[in-house]
Amino acid sequence: MRTLFYIIAVILLVGWALGTFVYAVGNLIYILLVLGIVALVLGMAKRNSRNV
Repeated sequence: MRTLFYIIAVILLVGWALGTFVYAVGNLIYILLVLGIVALVLGMAKRNSRNV
């Protein structure tokens, strides 16, 4: 499950980067950035809770 969060985070961050540098899509860029960060934080939180 942890790798799934990282895969989703990477896909969203790549989409955000492409949207920023290639396309001008408006607020969708910031939504992708926030979703990528949330997915990364959730993945790290789940990993830390299993180690405790």
